[in-house]
Amino acid sequence: MKVAVSQDKCIAAGQCVLRADRVFDQRDDDGVVVLLDENPAAQQAPAVRLAAEFCPAQAIQIED
Repeated sequence: MKVAVSQDKCIAAGQCVLRADRVFDQRDDDGVVVLLDENPAAQQAPAVRLAAEFCPAQAIQIED
């Protein structure tokens, strides 16, 4: 799994961090998503998929 984020699309809702905090974080100044791990371990995959699904801005892209 390869993960990418679009910081330009991000609206700082934080849904990604709530679901996969080992893969996503937020910038302190504006809350925009920060990708911590573009190739997360297999056990993180369900959480990453949920984060992408619940992202209101659709700012997370997943490639299998």
